[in-house]
Amino acid sequence: MKKIILPVLLASLAISFVFMPACKKMSEEELKNSMEIVDVQTKWVSKEYRAWPPKLVLVPVISFRVKNVSNKPLYYINFNAIFKFKGETKNLGDCFLAAIRKKPVPPGELSDVITLKSNFGVEGKTLQSFQNNPYWKPVIVQLFARAHGSEFVLLGEWEVSKTIDFKEDQVVTPVVEKKEEKKEETEK
Repeated sequence: MKKIILPVLLASLAISFVFMPACKKMSEEELKNSMEIVDVQTKWVSKEYRAWPPKLVLVPVISFRVKNVSNKPLYYINFNAIFKFKGETKNLGDCFLAAIRKKPVPPGELSDVITLKSNFGVEGKTLQSFQNNPYWKPVIVQLFARAHGSEFVLLGEWEVSKTIDFKEDQVVTPVVEKKEEKKEETEK
């Protein structure tokens, strides 16, 4: 029995040394220098809407792509977006996403579009109540990334645009035909 345990133990130890570089913790500097955030778009989208009684909850969103500026493929990258009103320390909302997983981003290439939507937002009654609100405060989004056991690294900060990607339901007016006109048509 002891003769079997020793080779198994040595084999597992050898395998762990072979794979140890793959599990190496990435430094914050390496992570920040390995990627560039491009094609950034920010907007507001609907989280909840009902026509009656009127209620509309809008949440801020950031979409972007990652450009790999390193000489190694990027994989297992987690992103966290923190949304705050400008000048405030309290979070409006946030979003965590394990984004780059099965399909690594090769050196020099771009990732698919990554979208992070805040879990909390701002409540109003109608779309017009947001568009015409003179007190609408600007919102800032801070984007963080983490990979291979690193700490979260701040990649950038953007102001969320006031673009609202939402359309309210349109009022449907039924078409009512007059009975007299129908009667005249059938008589002809």
